[in-house]
Amino acid sequence: MTERSLAESFRRLIASDGPISVAQFMGESNACYYASRDPFGTAGDFVTAPEISQMFGELIGLWLADIWIRAGSPARSIYVELGPGRGTLARDALRAMKRAGLEPEPHLVEGSPELRRLQGEAVPGAQFHADLSTVPEGRPILLVANEFLDALAVRQLVMTEQGWRERMVALDAEERFVFGAGAQPMDAAVPEGRRGAEVGTILETSPGAAAVVSEAARRLAAQGGAALFIDYGHSQPRIGSTLQAVRAHKKVDPFAAPGEADLTAHVDFPSLSEVAQARGARWLGTVPQGTWLRALGIDARTEALAAAAPHHREALNAGRDRLVEPAEMGELFKVMGLAAPNWPDGAGF
Repeated sequence: MTERSLAESFRRLIASDGPISVAQFMGESNACYYASRDPFGTAGDFVTAPEISQMFGELIGLWLADIWIRAGSPARSIYVELGPGRGTLARDALRAMKRAGLEPEPHLVEGSPELRRLQGEAVPGAQFHADLSTVPEGRPILLVANEFLDALAVRQLVMTEQGWRERMVALDAEERFVFGAGAQPMDAAVPEGRRGAEVGTILETSPGAAAVVSEAARRLAAQGGAALFIDYGHSQPRIGSTLQAVRAHKKVDPFAAPGEADLTAHVDFPSLSEVAQARGARWLGTVPQGTWLRALGIDARTEALAAAAPHHREALNAGRDRLVEPAEMGELFKVMGLAAPNWPDGAGF
Protein backbone atom coordinates (compact mmCIF):
# COMPACT_ATOMS: atom_id res chain seq x y z
CA MET A 1 0.00 0.00 0.00
CA THR A 2 1.36 3.44 -0.89
CA GLU A 3 1.54 6.52 1.34
CA ARG A 4 -1.42 8.08 -0.45
CA SER A 5 -3.57 4.95 -0.32
CA LEU A 6 -2.83 4.36 3.37
CA ALA A 7 -3.63 7.99 4.20
CA GLU A 8 -6.86 7.76 2.20
CA SER A 9 -7.70 4.46 3.87
CA PHE A 10 -7.31 6.09 7.28
CA ARG A 11 -9.48 9.05 6.18
CA ARG A 12 -12.24 6.78 4.93
CA LEU A 13 -12.11 4.71 8.12
CA ILE A 14 -12.27 7.77 10.37
CA ALA A 15 -15.04 9.37 8.30
CA SER A 16 -17.20 6.24 8.51
CA ASP A 17 -16.40 4.85 11.97
CA GLY A 18 -14.96 7.77 13.90
CA PRO A 19 -11.45 8.50 15.25
CA ILE A 20 -8.86 5.70 15.49
CA SER A 21 -6.41 5.21 18.32
CA VAL A 22 -2.82 6.43 18.18
CA ALA A 23 -1.83 2.77 18.58
CA GLN A 24 -3.77 1.75 15.46
CA PHE A 25 -2.41 4.66 13.42
CA MET A 26 1.19 3.87 14.43
CA GLY A 27 0.86 0.10 14.09
CA GLU A 28 -0.68 0.11 10.61
CA SER A 29 1.68 2.85 9.39
CA ASN A 30 4.78 0.91 10.45
CA ALA A 31 3.44 -2.38 9.10
CA CYS A 32 3.09 -0.72 5.70
CA TYR A 33 6.46 1.05 6.03
CA TYR A 34 8.56 -2.02 6.82
CA ALA A 35 6.79 -4.48 4.52
CA SER A 36 8.45 -3.56 1.26
CA ARG A 37 11.65 -1.60 1.76
CA ASP A 38 15.16 -1.43 3.17
CA PRO A 39 14.93 1.72 5.33
CA PHE A 40 18.50 1.53 6.65
CA GLY A 41 21.67 3.36 5.68
CA THR A 42 22.47 6.66 4.01
CA ALA A 43 20.15 5.88 1.08
CA GLY A 44 17.29 5.02 3.45
CA ASP A 45 15.62 6.92 6.25
CA PHE A 46 17.92 6.27 9.22
CA VAL A 47 21.23 4.69 10.26
CA THR A 48 21.45 2.28 13.20
CA ALA A 49 24.45 1.55 15.42
CA PRO A 50 25.58 -1.65 13.64
CA GLU A 51 25.87 0.30 10.37
CA ILE A 52 27.96 3.00 12.04
CA SER A 53 30.75 0.72 13.23
CA GLN A 54 31.58 -3.00 13.27
CA MET A 55 32.69 -2.52 16.88
CA PHE A 56 29.09 -2.31 18.04
CA GLY A 57 28.19 -5.83 16.92
CA GLU A 58 31.58 -7.20 17.94
CA LEU A 59 31.25 -5.98 21.52
CA ILE A 60 27.73 -7.38 21.77
CA GLY A 61 29.06 -10.73 20.55
CA LEU A 62 31.89 -10.65 23.09
CA TRP A 63 29.45 -9.73 25.88
CA LEU A 64 27.29 -12.74 25.02
CA ALA A 65 30.32 -15.03 24.77
CA ASP A 66 31.65 -13.82 28.12
CA ILE A 67 28.41 -14.40 30.04
CA TRP A 68 27.93 -17.75 28.25
CA ILE A 69 31.42 -18.92 29.27
CA ARG A 70 30.88 -17.85 32.88
CA ALA A 71 27.54 -19.68 32.87
CA GLY A 72 29.41 -22.89 32.11
CA SER A 73 29.36 -22.83 28.27
CA PRO A 74 26.00 -24.63 27.95
CA ALA A 75 25.67 -26.71 24.79
CA ARG A 76 23.17 -26.12 21.96
CA SER A 77 22.76 -22.40 22.69
CA ILE A 78 20.93 -20.34 20.09
CA TYR A 79 21.40 -16.73 18.99
CA VAL A 80 18.13 -14.86 18.53
CA GLU A 81 17.84 -11.35 17.16
CA LEU A 82 14.63 -9.34 16.97
CA GLY A 83 14.37 -7.01 13.98
CA PRO A 84 17.88 -7.68 12.61
CA GLY A 85 17.88 -4.89 10.01
CA ARG A 86 20.29 -5.87 7.23
CA GLY A 87 21.86 -8.59 9.38
CA THR A 88 24.94 -6.48 10.07
CA LEU A 89 24.80 -6.79 13.86
CA ALA A 90 24.22 -10.55 13.71
CA ARG A 91 27.11 -11.03 11.29
CA ASP A 92 29.53 -9.00 13.44
CA ALA A 93 28.35 -10.51 16.73
CA LEU A 94 28.52 -14.10 15.46
CA ARG A 95 32.01 -13.51 14.11
CA ALA A 96 33.18 -12.22 17.51
CA MET A 97 31.46 -15.10 19.34
CA LYS A 98 33.15 -17.64 17.10
CA ARG A 99 36.57 -16.25 17.99
CA ALA A 100 35.65 -16.83 21.65
CA GLY A 101 34.61 -20.44 21.02
CA LEU A 102 30.85 -19.88 20.86
CA GLU A 103 28.97 -20.84 17.67
CA PRO A 104 25.24 -20.60 18.42
CA GLU A 105 22.62 -21.48 15.83
CA PRO A 106 21.23 -18.18 14.45
CA HIS A 107 17.50 -17.46 14.56
CA LEU A 108 16.26 -14.14 13.19
CA VAL A 109 12.81 -12.72 13.97
CA GLU A 110 11.81 -10.67 10.93
CA GLY A 111 8.56 -10.13 9.04
CA SER A 112 9.78 -8.17 6.02
CA PRO A 113 10.56 -10.31 2.93
CA GLU A 114 13.00 -7.68 1.64
CA LEU A 115 14.93 -7.53 4.91
CA ARG A 116 14.92 -11.34 5.22
CA ARG A 117 16.65 -11.48 1.85
CA LEU A 118 19.39 -9.10 3.02
CA GLN A 119 19.74 -10.91 6.35
CA GLY A 120 20.09 -14.26 4.61
CA GLU A 121 23.02 -12.88 2.62
CA ALA A 122 24.70 -11.53 5.76
CA VAL A 123 24.04 -14.62 7.90
CA PRO A 124 23.96 -17.74 5.71
CA GLY A 125 22.03 -20.57 7.32
CA ALA A 126 19.94 -18.35 9.57
CA GLN A 127 16.46 -19.61 10.42
CA PHE A 128 13.66 -17.04 10.16
CA HIS A 129 10.63 -16.49 12.38
CA ALA A 130 7.68 -14.10 12.26
CA ASP A 131 7.79 -13.81 16.07
CA LEU A 132 9.25 -15.52 19.13
CA SER A 133 6.56 -18.20 19.26
CA THR A 134 8.36 -20.49 16.77
CA VAL A 135 11.87 -20.03 18.18
CA PRO A 136 13.04 -23.37 19.66
CA GLU A 137 12.26 -24.06 23.30
CA GLY A 138 14.47 -26.05 25.64
CA ARG A 139 17.80 -24.53 24.55
CA PRO A 140 19.77 -21.67 26.15
CA ILE A 141 18.92 -18.43 24.39
CA LEU A 142 21.22 -15.48 23.65
CA LEU A 143 18.88 -12.71 22.56
CA VAL A 144 19.55 -9.25 21.12
CA ALA A 145 17.07 -6.54 20.17
CA ASN A 146 18.61 -3.33 18.85
CA GLU A 147 16.19 -0.53 17.93
CA PHE A 148 13.30 -2.96 17.83
CA LEU A 149 11.03 -1.95 20.69
CA ASP A 150 10.85 1.72 19.66
CA ALA A 151 8.90 0.88 16.48
CA LEU A 152 6.18 -1.08 18.29
CA ALA A 153 2.87 0.79 18.57
CA VAL A 154 2.30 2.88 21.68
CA ARG A 155 -0.99 3.56 23.38
CA GLN A 156 -1.51 7.09 24.63
CA LEU A 157 -3.92 8.25 27.34
CA VAL A 158 -4.70 11.95 27.81
CA MET A 159 -6.20 13.75 30.81
CA THR A 160 -9.24 15.80 29.77
CA GLU A 161 -11.76 17.95 31.66
CA GLN A 162 -13.93 14.81 31.82
CA GLY A 163 -11.12 12.53 33.05
CA TRP A 164 -8.69 10.15 31.34
CA ARG A 165 -9.42 9.22 27.74
CA GLU A 166 -7.60 7.34 24.96
CA ARG A 167 -5.72 9.69 22.64
CA MET A 168 -7.12 9.36 19.15
CA VAL A 169 -6.42 10.43 15.58
CA ALA A 170 -9.31 12.35 14.03
CA LEU A 171 -9.92 14.62 11.02
CA ASP A 172 -10.38 18.38 11.05
CA ALA A 173 -12.69 20.32 8.73
CA GLU A 174 -10.10 20.16 5.95
CA GLU A 175 -9.59 16.39 6.37
CA ARG A 176 -6.17 16.77 7.97
CA PHE A 177 -5.16 14.31 10.70
CA VAL A 178 -5.34 15.82 14.19
CA PHE A 179 -5.16 14.47 17.73
CA GLY A 180 -8.35 14.12 19.73
CA ALA A 181 -9.72 12.30 22.76
CA GLY A 182 -11.97 9.26 22.84
CA ALA A 183 -15.36 9.16 24.55
CA GLN A 184 -14.74 6.08 26.70
CA PRO A 185 -13.53 6.76 30.29
CA MET A 186 -10.04 5.27 30.81
CA ASP A 187 -9.33 6.22 34.43
CA ALA A 188 -9.12 2.56 35.45
CA ALA A 189 -6.17 2.08 33.06
CA VAL A 190 -4.13 4.80 34.79
CA PRO A 191 -2.02 4.05 37.91
CA GLU A 192 -3.84 5.41 40.95
CA GLY A 193 -1.03 7.80 41.83
CA ARG A 194 -1.31 9.54 38.46
CA ARG A 195 -5.07 9.83 38.10
CA GLY A 196 -5.14 13.38 39.45
CA ALA A 197 -2.76 14.80 36.84
CA GLU A 198 -3.29 18.16 35.14
CA VAL A 199 -5.54 18.43 32.10
CA GLY A 200 -3.47 17.78 28.99
CA THR A 201 -1.12 15.27 30.63
CA ILE A 202 -0.27 12.35 28.35
CA LEU A 203 0.70 8.85 29.50
CA GLU A 204 2.29 6.49 27.00
CA THR A 205 2.54 2.72 27.18
CA SER A 206 3.59 0.03 24.72
CA PRO A 207 1.63 -3.21 25.13
CA GLY A 208 3.65 -4.72 22.27
CA ALA A 209 6.99 -3.99 23.93
CA ALA A 210 5.72 -5.39 27.23
CA ALA A 211 4.58 -8.58 25.46
CA VAL A 212 7.95 -9.07 23.74
CA VAL A 213 9.96 -8.53 26.93
CA SER A 214 7.56 -10.77 28.87
CA GLU A 215 8.05 -13.64 26.41
CA ALA A 216 11.82 -13.16 26.32
CA ALA A 217 11.95 -13.17 30.14
CA ARG A 218 9.79 -16.29 30.33
CA ARG A 219 12.16 -18.07 27.98
CA LEU A 220 15.23 -16.96 29.92
CA ALA A 221 13.73 -18.32 33.12
CA ALA A 222 12.75 -21.62 31.47
CA GLN A 223 15.63 -22.16 29.02
CA GLY A 224 18.59 -20.28 30.51
CA GLY A 225 20.42 -17.50 28.73
CA ALA A 226 20.83 -13.75 28.56
CA ALA A 227 19.33 -10.86 26.60
CA LEU A 228 20.22 -7.31 25.59
CA PHE A 229 17.58 -4.73 24.67
CA ILE A 230 19.18 -1.61 23.17
CA ASP A 231 17.09 1.38 22.20
CA TYR A 232 16.53 5.04 22.78
CA GLY A 233 14.35 5.72 25.75
CA HIS A 234 14.27 6.74 29.39
CA SER A 235 15.56 5.07 32.52
CA GLN A 236 13.17 6.93 34.85
CA PRO A 237 9.35 7.08 34.63
CA ARG A 238 8.10 10.08 32.64
CA ILE A 239 4.99 11.64 31.12
CA GLY A 240 4.28 13.20 27.73
CA SER A 241 4.14 12.04 24.12
CA THR A 242 7.37 10.81 22.53
CA LEU A 243 5.80 9.84 19.19
CA GLN A 244 7.98 10.96 16.29
CA ALA A 245 8.59 10.22 12.62
CA VAL A 246 11.79 10.06 10.57
CA ARG A 247 12.06 10.23 6.80
CA ALA A 248 15.26 10.70 4.78
CA HIS A 249 17.23 11.20 8.02
CA LYS A 250 15.04 14.12 9.14
CA LYS A 251 12.26 14.38 11.69
CA VAL A 252 8.90 14.97 10.05
CA ASP A 253 5.29 15.36 11.17
CA PRO A 254 4.00 11.88 12.18
CA PHE A 255 0.80 12.64 10.24
CA ALA A 256 2.57 13.82 7.07
CA ALA A 257 3.19 10.51 5.33
CA PRO A 258 1.69 7.42 7.02
CA GLY A 259 3.39 4.31 5.67
CA GLU A 260 6.31 6.29 4.22
CA ALA A 261 8.03 7.38 7.44
CA ASP A 262 9.34 5.42 10.41
CA LEU A 263 7.14 6.10 13.43
CA THR A 264 8.81 5.50 16.78
CA ALA A 265 8.44 6.30 20.47
CA HIS A 266 10.86 6.28 23.38
CA VAL A 267 11.14 2.98 25.22
CA ASP A 268 9.95 2.91 28.83
CA PHE A 269 12.75 0.84 30.33
CA PRO A 270 11.60 1.11 33.99
CA SER A 271 8.28 -0.58 33.26
CA LEU A 272 9.92 -3.21 31.03
CA SER A 273 12.42 -4.17 33.75
CA GLU A 274 9.45 -4.77 36.05
CA VAL A 275 7.75 -6.91 33.38
CA ALA A 276 10.89 -9.00 32.97
CA GLN A 277 11.33 -9.61 36.68
CA ALA A 278 7.67 -10.52 37.09
CA ARG A 279 8.23 -13.28 34.50
CA GLY A 280 11.19 -14.73 36.36
CA ALA A 281 14.22 -13.18 34.64
CA ARG A 282 17.01 -11.34 36.40
CA TRP A 283 17.34 -7.65 35.56
CA LEU A 284 21.05 -6.91 35.23
CA GLY A 285 20.57 -3.16 34.90
CA THR A 286 19.80 -0.40 32.43
CA VAL A 287 22.68 1.93 31.54
CA PRO A 288 23.46 4.52 28.85
CA GLN A 289 24.87 2.99 25.67
CA GLY A 290 28.05 5.08 25.84
CA THR A 291 28.78 3.99 29.41
CA TRP A 292 28.20 0.34 28.51
CA LEU A 293 30.35 0.35 25.37
CA ARG A 294 33.20 2.10 27.17
CA ALA A 295 33.02 -0.45 30.00
CA LEU A 296 33.32 -3.20 27.37
CA GLY A 297 36.47 -1.63 25.92
CA ILE A 298 35.38 0.23 22.79
CA ASP A 299 38.23 2.73 23.19
CA ALA A 300 40.87 -0.01 23.23
CA ARG A 301 39.17 -1.76 20.31
CA THR A 302 39.15 1.48 18.32
CA GLU A 303 42.87 1.95 18.91
CA ALA A 304 43.67 -1.65 17.95
CA LEU A 305 41.76 -1.34 14.66
CA ALA A 306 43.34 2.04 13.95
CA ALA A 307 46.82 0.65 14.59
CA ALA A 308 46.15 -2.14 12.09
CA ALA A 309 44.67 0.24 9.51
CA PRO A 310 46.02 3.77 10.14
CA HIS A 311 44.29 5.16 7.04
CA HIS A 312 40.93 4.35 8.70
CA ARG A 313 41.77 5.99 12.05
CA GLU A 314 39.65 9.08 11.47
CA ALA A 315 36.60 7.05 10.41
CA LEU A 316 37.04 4.63 13.34
CA ASN A 317 37.24 7.48 15.84
CA ALA A 318 34.19 9.15 14.29
CA GLY A 319 32.19 5.92 14.49
CA ARG A 320 33.13 5.35 18.11
CA ASP A 321 32.25 8.94 19.03
CA ARG A 322 28.85 8.68 17.41
CA LEU A 323 28.11 5.56 19.46
CA VAL A 324 29.36 6.78 22.85
CA GLU A 325 29.34 10.57 23.09
CA PRO A 326 26.47 12.00 25.18
CA ALA A 327 25.56 14.51 22.47
CA GLU A 328 25.27 11.68 19.92
CA MET A 329 23.85 8.22 20.81
CA GLY A 330 25.74 7.67 24.05
CA GLU A 331 23.20 9.07 26.52
CA LEU A 332 19.81 8.87 24.77
CA PHE A 333 20.26 5.18 23.92
CA LYS A 334 20.08 2.71 26.78
CA VAL A 335 21.14 -0.92 27.21
CA MET A 336 18.97 -3.20 29.36
CA GLY A 337 20.43 -6.56 30.33
CA LEU A 338 18.43 -9.60 31.40
CA ALA A 339 19.54 -13.10 32.37
CA ALA A 340 18.25 -16.42 33.61
CA PRO A 341 18.04 -16.68 37.42
CA ASN A 342 21.06 -18.97 37.62
CA TRP A 343 23.23 -17.09 35.12
CA PRO A 344 25.97 -14.67 36.23
CA ASP A 345 25.98 -10.89 36.09
CA GLY A 346 26.84 -9.29 32.76
CA ALA A 347 29.78 -6.99 32.07
CA GLY A 348 29.09 -3.28 31.94
CA PHE A 349 26.08 -3.20 34.29
